[in-house]
Amino acid sequence: MLDLEYEILSKGKDYVVYMEKIKLKTHAYTTIKDKIISCEYAPGLFLNEELLSTELNISRTPIRDALSRLEQEGLITIKPKVGITVKPLTIKDVTLCFEIRMLYEPHIIRHYGSSLDEDELEKYFKLFSYPGAKEKAYTDNEYYQLDTDFHQMIIDICPNHYIKRRYSLIQTQSERFRFMTGNISEDRLRQTFKEHCDIISACLLKTWDKAAEHMLFHLKESKENTLLLAFHHLENTNAI
Repeated sequence: MLDLEYEILSKGKDYVVYMEKIKLKTHAYTTIKDKIISCEYAPGLFLNEELLSTELNISRTPIRDALSRLEQEGLITIKPKVGITVKPLTIKDVTLCFEIRMLYEPHIIRHYGSSLDEDELEKYFKLFSYPGAKEKAYTDNEYYQLDTDFHQMIIDICPNHYIKRRYSLIQTQSERFRFMTGNISEDRLRQTFKEHCDIISACLLKTWDKAAEHMLFHLKESKENTLLLAFHHLENTNAI
């Protein structure tokens, strides 16, 4: 017997219809969000419910639900009688995102660092101190994923769900910046690996104040580099 038939018999047709609607809403949301993050839907682009419905081959109701969620996350702007626009990325956005990260991440390490898994820390230390890393042995996507996973590990130990929710929004914008501005230089990449190792070393020694200081320094350096990339991108696109 097919799974769908079993669902219908065991839980009823209404339940199956409900679950199908949930799947469509999730598909619309994740697809549009991914396209915004990757800048396939570029900052400033006008979106249209009807065109999105045609492109994704689903009805406008899931599209409308997805757009409402994306507006709440700060990825699009919906204005009556004006339309739907992918929210632009600005220098101010970079500054604000890093401002919050510099408050959250050192705070989490300082107060909740003892919850970090030592095996995980040692794993990341090996990855960041791997000799080949200095010759850019990782692809750009692999490096970014490694960096994202490391910082997410820090966030995950925080018991404050308000911080986690806010950080999730910031992380989404950070990914957009990466796609928009391009890749960091090899010199900055090597320095970034060292900064991560300094953070991890202090964590393994359980010197949480020192680890927090290293995290703050790393974020300040990352902010400066991101701003330089952003200015370069905006100059090339005549946006400033």
